[in-house]
Amino acid sequence: MKSLVFKWNQVSLVKRIVIGIIVGIILALTVPNAASAVSILGSLFVSALKAVAPVLVLFLVMYAIATHKSGTKTNMKSILGLYAIGTLLAGCVAVVASFMFPVTLTLTTGVEDLSPPEGIVEVLETLLFNLVANPVDALINANYLGILTWAIVLGLALKHAKQNTKDMLGSFSDAITKVVQWVINLAPFGIMGLVFNSIVTTGLSALLVYGRLILILVGCMLFIALVVNPLIVYFYTRKNPYPLVFMVLRESGITAFFTRSSAANIPVNMKLAEKLGLDEDTYAVSIPLGATINMAGAAVTIAVLTLATVHTLGIQVDFMTALMLSVVAAISAAGASGVAGGSLLLIPLACSLFGVPNDIAMQVVGVGFIIGVIQDSFETGLNSSSDVLFTATAEYAQERKEGKEVSMQSWKS
Repeated sequence: MKSLVFKWNQVSLVKRIVIGIIVGIILALTVPNAASAVSILGSLFVSALKAVAPVLVLFLVMYAIATHKSGTKTNMKSILGLYAIGTLLAGCVAVVASFMFPVTLTLTTGVEDLSPPEGIVEVLETLLFNLVANPVDALINANYLGILTWAIVLGLALKHAKQNTKDMLGSFSDAITKVVQWVINLAPFGIMGLVFNSIVTTGLSALLVYGRLILILVGCMLFIALVVNPLIVYFYTRKNPYPLVFMVLRESGITAFFTRSSAANIPVNMKLAEKLGLDEDTYAVSIPLGATINMAGAAVTIAVLTLATVHTLGIQVDFMTALMLSVVAAISAAGASGVAGGSLLLIPLACSLFGVPNDIAMQVVGVGFIIGVIQDSFETGLNSSSDVLFTATAEYAQERKEGKEVSMQSWKS
């Protein structure tokens, strides 16, 4: 048994995940009645990631801030700029695609109990209050803005602590990182359960009615992942971006696709950033922050579904007015939570720009939940993989400015 486990662990994680996907599909098609036995593997995997991620972020950021030497440069300004550019361009792509390929919807019901934010002010207000949340409450509810705030504050307070205290903090960080490695090694089994559950409980028949809408959403997200983001990377690094792009999609995007949670994918992204040799002081902050505010996929969802609603109702909107929607979508997307379906409740906010009644907008949210098995998977894969992509891009761009040669080896390994 030990020999078998050793050989299994010698296989690359991506190959193991692909095996898990194949086995999950086979089980769903052959023994669908085993739903509870197999699906629990997916639920346990996602729960484990969500459980370890807040603690990991708290200790890594605290340790990074506490041991940060004055005068050492980080790339946070560049990363925040990349997050903003990526999300804004995603909204623009979605608006252009919606005008080129207009879609109408068959509206649904069943989302009456949901309470979307009433305006952009409420979204920003929620973000501000999340910053000053109770630290215990922030950990329990995976409020990463609150966790980051407390981690930074405590890290600053510990900057002048004794070295023994900092060493102990480092030991805790190393221990939690080790736990993360254990959890990530279980990804093939967890994703097998998630694939099985998606096929058995949702199926694909309900998605055929919205095939055109799904094609627009997925097409926009793939265009951003494979064209827009590589162009951004090339502009900053002047290197072939595709080795890095394909690497983050393979090692971050796949797990995010199936967990459908940017928050749950934080440990995976941390591990990938370490593999790329990025500065821990930077990625310890940029990765969890990106899980909250770097939402290109969410901007696409908000813009496409909003304009689909406009087309359905026959509302005449000029292109420039619709383009303003991309800005609202980008800002609203930053308020989307890092959990499955987090962007859908922001659709009524965007719809209000065109005078769409809230009851109609909430029916569109219902459509979003119907196609969520595909829409949210692609959205999260794009969102989460971009966190690592832009963190790496900022660091490699800085190395280029300093006249250093950007190594391609880590991109290809």
